[in-house]
Amino acid sequence: MIKNLKMKISGDVMGVGFRDATYGTARKLYIGGFVMNEPDGTVSVEAEGEEAALTEFLAWCKKGPITAKVKKVKATWSAARGKFTGFRIG
Repeated sequence: MIKNLKMKISGDVMGVGFRDATYGTARKLYIGGFVMNEPDGTVSVEAEGEEAALTEFLAWCKKGPITAKVKKVKATWSAARGKFTGFRIG
């Protein structure tokens, strides 16, 4: 089943390649959406795809790349809206 997953990721996640690594992981899992830095130092992600792929993606985001230190991931699930055709860095 296709789902939507929004995440707000906090910790040492800026300036460490988090967005690039997130992009690569999303592409490998065939997930659409975006990742972007926020002014408050967090990273926002919105993703759509198969529920199993999104579950794996969420688990990866809780760790991030080796250069990051993720402290918290706030995740919100909802029905897919079908608005993404690929994954992008914002």
